[in-house]
Amino acid sequence: MYVCSCFGITEAQVKKHADAGACTPRQIASACKAGTDCGGCVRRIQALLGRDCSRRDLVGQQREPAVAAGHPMAMPVAAQDVRLPDAA
Repeated sequence: MYVCSCFGITEAQVKKHADAGACTPRQIASACKAGTDCGGCVRRIQALLGRDCSRRDLVGQQREPAVAAGHPMAMPVAAQDVRLPDAA
C-alpha cells in the first residue's frame, strides 16, 4: 500500500528505512523524500514509526533554498539594510 503518493513510497519501504535505523519522520524524509511534498502522508509515517510527532517536523524540511546562500535576499528582512524613500 502506498504511503506517499507524491513520490510513490510504499508502507514496506518506510518500514525498511525504519528497520535500517530511521526513527523520525525527518529521517524517513531524508531516506526517501516521503512527506516532503504535500505532507499528506506525514501522519501515516508517524503511525508506522509508532510516534506522535507534529506535522511540522517534516513539512518543508527537504526543500531547496529559494535563494543562494551568498545572495542579499538570503538574509532575514530584519538583517537587511532596508531604506524607504522619504515621504513628500
